[in-house]
Amino acid sequence: MCLGNRAQSDAVADTQEFSLFTRSIALISFFAACLSIPAAANDLNLPDLGGASGGLITASQEYELGQQWQKMFRAQVRTTDDPFIQSYTENLIRNLATYSDLNDKRLDVLVVENPALNAFAVPGGVIGVNTGLFHYAEGEQQFASVMAHELAHLSQRHFARRIDEQKNNSIPNLAAMLASILILATAGGDAGVAAVSASQAAMLDNQLRFSRQMEQEADRIGMATMVRADMNPWAMPQMFESMLHASRFQARPPEFLITHPLTESRVSDSKLRAQQYPRKQEPISLEYQLVRVRAQLAHEKNPSAAAKRFQQELDGHTLREDIARYGLALAQLKARQFDDADRNAALLLERAPDNLYYLVLKSEIEAEQRQFDPAIARLETRLEDYPRNHPLNVKLAEIHMKAGNYARCEALLEAESQRRPKDEYVWYLLAEAHGLAGNIFEVHTARSEYFMLNGIYPKAENHLRLALSMLEDDDRRRPQLEQKLKDIQRLKREMLM
Repeated sequence: MCLGNRAQSDAVADTQEFSLFTRSIALISFFAACLSIPAAANDLNLPDLGGASGGLITASQEYELGQQWQKMFRAQVRTTDDPFIQSYTENLIRNLATYSDLNDKRLDVLVVENPALNAFAVPGGVIGVNTGLFHYAEGEQQFASVMAHELAHLSQRHFARRIDEQKNNSIPNLAAMLASILILATAGGDAGVAAVSASQAAMLDNQLRFSRQMEQEADRIGMATMVRADMNPWAMPQMFESMLHASRFQARPPEFLITHPLTESRVSDSKLRAQQYPRKQEPISLEYQLVRVRAQLAHEKNPSAAAKRFQQELDGHTLREDIARYGLALAQLKARQFDDADRNAALLLERAPDNLYYLVLKSEIEAEQRQFDPAIARLETRLEDYPRNHPLNVKLAEIHMKAGNYARCEALLEAESQRRPKDEYVWYLLAEAHGLAGNIFEVHTARSEYFMLNGIYPKAENHLRLALSMLEDDDRRRPQLEQKLKDIQRLKREMLM
């Protein structure tokens, strides 16, 4: 298996037991079971939009739904392996959340490796975004405007309110709505509709569309969040215009515009709202542009062609020079043009010797040429100053693994798995490192965590049983693993009930 290009063959093998539709139906059953718990009126504090709320789903139930939904989502969709993209997106969303109306700041951020324009929020604090959004959002604050909008959907609990408007059949509708988001995100809208009956399809289509009032409310509250975060409110109408323009050249609108209908009047409304605030000069965020380059190259099937494109942008000054050169060097690395990549990385470091993106790039180029000592020394020195930096820990661990330094690789990833217990790529790498080091017990425990995060409970259970079989009866770790096995079995039963 190639590092940085994680294959999900194990997950695919297991998900063959459940077709996409079958797993969605199992998910509906789980949601319905969760929602059958009586909801106390005091548990639900929905904003009043002119009508009384029946309190059909509590915030704690929403959180549990979100936790289970994202496991099923990961089992079907490839999320990014790039720690720079993941970490940047998480940091931006969590920073925005501090300025939002969101009471529960527990957020899970899913970055989907997909070039399509899409972003979504799921009850329980789950925010998803396709890497394709980086292509459409030219600047950081345009990207942030979409994230602020999604945070507003969560803070105003629009999913629960949408269901509350349809009290007669609210429970199956919420379950179907969440399952349909899974279908739409993995197989596309047409396949999602084909997976259910015609009557169900009409209901799902209706549930996935927030009301016009809710969309306007999310725009208004999202813009207020941006203003409190000292961002440019005009970035939101600019982003809306960009998305609307892009949709005109597609036979089918992007999924984001299906689930969040965007009209000319809505763009006009956002412009009028932005006029209430002073227009701010948006600074160019170098980090956003570097992440944007990485996201674009993640979708590039021909790195040599990408290198030529970045060279043209560098020669023609159509991109800022450091951004174009970074894209060029990264594309050259992917194309195995090591000498050219190294030359451009050296130029970048000469001008910005402390830039982590450039430092990692230089070390990756050296590691590909088996120059492990300088590659590792550079990043280990940097780690002394930033011991909790996620991209630095992951990239350093990857290079140690390539160099055969398995003990150091394991140590880095074990610490990172404690800091980021929901990061499936960290658990994937840790299992690989344990296997290369010959630590079979740890392979099974790490694999169990990986499959748990992906909702592949049979695999998680099998690996945990194998780990338990390797322990003595008096081993202090046994009670902890036995409890985890019970948790897995409970989750598996709930998904199959």
